[in-house]
Amino acid sequence: MSFIPNQEISEALASEQNLDRLPPSYMYSVIFKDIILEIDHDDNKSMNALVNYCQQQKICEKDIDEFKRKYYENSAVWWYTKPMFLYGMLNCALRMLDMEVMTKLGFFIRRLHIELKQLHQIQLANFQKVFTAYRGQGLSQQDFRHLVDTKGGLLSFNNFLSTSKHRDFSIMVAESVSNAATDTVGVLFIISIDQTKISTSITPFAMIDKHSALTQEQEILFTMHTVFRIGEIKQTPENSRLWEVQLTITDESDQQLAGLTGRLKQEISAEGWYRMGKLTLHLGHFDKAEELYNELLENAPDDSDTAFIYHMLGRSKHDQGEYQQAVTFYEKSLEIYRKTLPEDDASLAPTYGVIGLAYTNMREYSKALEYYKKSLRIREKALPPTHPDLATSYRCIGGVHDNMGKYSKALKYYEKSHKILETSLPPTHPDLATSYNNIGGVYKSMGNYSKALDYYEKDLEITKKSLPPTHPTFARLYNNIGGVYDHMGAYSKALKYYEKSLKLREKALPPTHPDLAT
Repeated sequence: MSFIPNQEISEALASEQNLDRLPPSYMYSVIFKDIILEIDHDDNKSMNALVNYCQQQKICEKDIDEFKRKYYENSAVWWYTKPMFLYGMLNCALRMLDMEVMTKLGFFIRRLHIELKQLHQIQLANFQKVFTAYRGQGLSQQDFRHLVDTKGGLLSFNNFLSTSKHRDFSIMVAESVSNAATDTVGVLFIISIDQTKISTSITPFAMIDKHSALTQEQEILFTMHTVFRIGEIKQTPENSRLWEVQLTITDESDQQLAGLTGRLKQEISAEGWYRMGKLTLHLGHFDKAEELYNELLENAPDDSDTAFIYHMLGRSKHDQGEYQQAVTFYEKSLEIYRKTLPEDDASLAPTYGVIGLAYTNMREYSKALEYYKKSLRIREKALPPTHPDLATSYRCIGGVHDNMGKYSKALKYYEKSHKILETSLPPTHPDLATSYNNIGGVYKSMGNYSKALDYYEKDLEITKKSLPPTHPTFARLYNNIGGVYDHMGAYSKALKYYEKSLKLREKALPPTHPDLAT
């Protein structure tokens, strides 16, 4: 489950930079649910892949054989509730964000979701417009504290959620779990469902007693990634270790949740499983990203997909600082693209650019320039002279010259980049702030401190309009300005800015971080 306090929701809605503060499990479940519902699975191919995986995991051959032979003879709900490998494998994969298993079970998850949707439509007349369901379970002390701290915010169950219309049965479950372990808190979720306020196509649920492989206690099964608003939390008078938690079901008809989901989908845009790969990289979960991309590589339908996957594997290695491995993957991608594309095709420019960046990070500046210039030549032919991608190429080439100590050349390219940004971006855009910082740095290296100061202050002025005053970026800016005053001999001003920088870094960094020493 994922806990999303109101403050984190508000911050995520205010700025895309704050999306990273959302629980990763919540972001994964949003994107995963979208992927599952949009992909049209080849069930036979998917079944064979799942069977092969189960055999590798030494799962009971009898269960595997029965599942494969009789898959279409029974409902998805029946298979989900049958005491065999499927229930545990599915929920463990969703809980642990196991990309390999999630992709292999995608066809079944989609079928189960669609079946719940169909059952709900059939049962709609039997449900009251407003009714209550219950769920008894245990929470760790840590999760219970998260729950209390999130009161008024959102709670997302990232797997399929079993509930009951029987309150007493749910209490018995919660009490038995809490009695079995002293570090577990028994929780009775009291779930209010107002069907007029939700879209059952997004959040379907159904009574499954007649469709289950087991005898159930009036069980209502909700689809994965059902989201609730957390209400009152109180201790029961009869049992000090049992708590009642009021939940209200919600979905994207809730403006706050709709805004949050919309921002997340906008930020993580791609098709199918590639969206999940993009999210894993965005969150820095490189092992999961590579696990997913290697899985996709085995089933890539054509050369174009293969080339894209190699590129993303390169990006994963790049983000981990494994630059030589990154170049290897980028080159594989480039080799495939060049078989079918002309040498000056615009789509090759980004790959040349990232190879240049990898060589820059390895301090192989001549190779970096070679690839950056290949990227630039393509862009100069394909793009209008004020296109932002040209600004990126000029900035990268300027950066290499800067690193090589060729400051006049660096300044020339930085200024070319800046001129484009001034015409194509609003005056307070963060990219302009970065550009001012780059030019300021060159002037500082050239000993032109008054100009360096002028550009650093322009950087600071823009950054103040886009980031909160305690953001770690300001520590770097204050340190830069302090360094210029230091070189100018204005030591009292230098000290003032150094102290500002130190104060921010002491708040943001652990006491042993090397940046504090500088």
